[in-house]
Amino acid sequence: MKKKIASLAAVSVLGLSLFTGCSSTNKTEAKDKKEEQPILIQGPMPIEAEKFAGKLKNVKEEKSGSFVFYKGTVDDYPVIVAKTGKGMENTAAATAVAIEKYDPIAIINQGTSGGHDPALNVFDIVIGERTVNLGSLKTGNLADEEGIDPTAWKPMDLMASEGSAGEDPNAEKIRYYDGDETLLAAANAVKDTYKKGKVVEGTIGSADVWNNEVDRIQWFHEKYGTSVEEMEGAAAAQIAGAYDVPFLGIRVLSNNKTNGGAYNPDTAAANQGYVYEVVKEYIAEME
Repeated sequence: MKKKIASLAAVSVLGLSLFTGCSSTNKTEAKDKKEEQPILIQGPMPIEAEKFAGKLKNVKEEKSGSFVFYKGTVDDYPVIVAKTGKGMENTAAATAVAIEKYDPIAIINQGTSGGHDPALNVFDIVIGERTVNLGSLKTGNLADEEGIDPTAWKPMDLMASEGSAGEDPNAEKIRYYDGDETLLAAANAVKDTYKKGKVVEGTIGSADVWNNEVDRIQWFHEKYGTSVEEMEGAAAAQIAGAYDVPFLGIRVLSNNKTNGGAYNPDTAAANQGYVYEVVKEYIAEME
């Protein structure tokens, strides 16, 4: 009888050990899997992507369609720089491809932008507390020869319903994509390292439109609260949201027509230097 009890006890201990071992292994594998998820940094043009790619260690280049991905590491953590190409369609496609292919833990869309806020100057950086599509608009009802009135156009939220947004009164609102809080915290934590201008939180506007009309720029600034405009961020934010991937836009002012700030191409490299510090901070926080 004693031998039976001893045998049962041994089996129980062995089973518990195996269970504990499996549980521990599963936790380790889950941890390793999370650590293997890269941070994805996006830049539309070579001037907005390749300086950052040059900061990576052990770089390998991959292509998918017209999109180029530079795979490497920062502080021994996997980071991928994606050269997406310009515009909303290119960026949306590149973001979806990258998410499906690389399963990133976070996405930072960065590059140059035009100023909407007269209080901001060339080389100032805007961290995207939120991002908005400035090209999703619904015009007024005007008949032949009644002209056009862009200031009366209404925002159109394409995510409001699966029906026709043009016929849905609930879609006549602005859709903002909020920046991820952890990424925002990392960006704010290192903003004092940037010495070429101010670093502020704000609203990044995106559209396949290059606005040079100051009155129109001011209209967006007042109606949408935009700090800057560019041609990619909202598309990346929308796709990242669809996959539930943390997202943040970071844009430097390369010019500002509202206060006469002339274009300076050196802003692209300056922004990538700051984003590099944000990535290092984000990695340190994860560790």
